[in-house]
Amino acid sequence: MLTNHPGEFNAQSPASAMAEKFARDGVVCLRGVLRPAEVARLREGIDANLAAPSPRAKVASRADDPGFFIEDFCNWQEIPAYWDVISQSALPEIAGKLTGSQKIRLYHDHMLTKESGTRQRTPWHQDQPYYNIEGSQNVSFWIPVDPVSRASTLELVAGSHRGPWLMPRTFMTNEAKWFPEGALADLPDIEADRAAYDIRGWAVEPGDAIAFNMLTLHASAGLEPGRRRRVFSVRMIGDDITHAPRRWKTSPDFPGLVDELPAGAPMAHALFPVLWTEGS
Repeated sequence: MLTNHPGEFNAQSPASAMAEKFARDGVVCLRGVLRPAEVARLREGIDANLAAPSPRAKVASRADDPGFFIEDFCNWQEIPAYWDVISQSALPEIAGKLTGSQKIRLYHDHMLTKESGTRQRTPWHQDQPYYNIEGSQNVSFWIPVDPVSRASTLELVAGSHRGPWLMPRTFMTNEAKWFPEGALADLPDIEADRAAYDIRGWAVEPGDAIAFNMLTLHASAGLEPGRRRRVFSVRMIGDDITHAPRRWKTSPDFPGLVDELPAGAPMAHALFPVLWTEGS
């Protein structure tokens, strides 16, 4: 049986309680953190993105899937609606409070849309091994602009953000295209023994957000017929995040960054603008 779990907060919740829960579990559910006008603006941006995907877009469902799953990345400079919500909403300050950082930068945006009846699951994975960063003061916001049922929401394994790093693989072909095969342990088969894990998940409405650490294991199911699931995910980074150039193409890729930002340097670059500073 799918149920909701504790770990829900709203705009009136004490920041210290949210931060404590986030530090312990690696995930919290935030209710009503975006205003209706911000949700509308974000929906407008996603629809513009779907109408004209960038060269970075990926179809993440198979040709025989009765639905359709598409992702796109790093469009905040081309889609003003994305930047408006990223920069003007409460999200950057919340990121600062959750991570205990004095400064929050944008890492990247990620649009994920599943159309009615999509069978394709998003498999269990951690995000950070796909990236070019090191450090633990980070947060991803998973923000729906359509109602999402408990059955098709994002699910996360509480506490998994404490590690270890697990092997990142391609979602559809299960290939190790990032770290060399055998360099990291493989993910356990969570679906085969769900009761062994502290799996969190919430039915969510437009205006809600699920906030999680980039090492927290997460996944989601397909989508019921008659529903649509448009989601905007924005990743933000805090004080201890540094550049970690890889020998392989990261996802997303930042072409040329290795020539402009040394290994181990803070992410002080125009691609990662400052969104919030403590006391500002």
